[in-house]
Amino acid sequence: MIQLYFLSILCNGLSGYLLFTGNEDEAVEKSRFSNPTFNLVLGIMSAVVGILKLLSPLLSPTGKEILILGDLVPAAAGVAAGFLLIFGIYRQGTFAASSSEDSLNRLGTGLLRFRKFIGMGLIAVAFLHFLFPQFLFL
Repeated sequence: MIQLYFLSILCNGLSGYLLFTGNEDEAVEKSRFSNPTFNLVLGIMSAVVGILKLLSPLLSPTGKEILILGDLVPAAAGVAAGFLLIFGIYRQGTFAASSSEDSLNRLGTGLLRFRKFIGMGLIAVAFLHFLFPQFLFL
């Protein structure tokens, strides 16, 4: 569906920009998209659009969209971006007060260390998905 294609490019591009330009310095954070509500909504939208892109060949009313591989990379990138954005908000609120070391905290902290590289990857996936919409593996 063309709507999911557009939403996937938009969510992956914005999420990539947020992850790439994010900084731990509070003075720099306040000048960018640092609104936690915006980040939470974008994270939820990215994850939902990623899941819907995985399910779109199954939900197609025409039955012509049978390739699930064509949307695999953008869908996985959207789910990963949603997880990182939501976890970033969750970590600011919950893990800042507690020193819990569970597996989710370790996984999210490990991924947030590489958020600049993940952000660049998301921007690249969004750009390539925009240029080559019918490519088999993108």
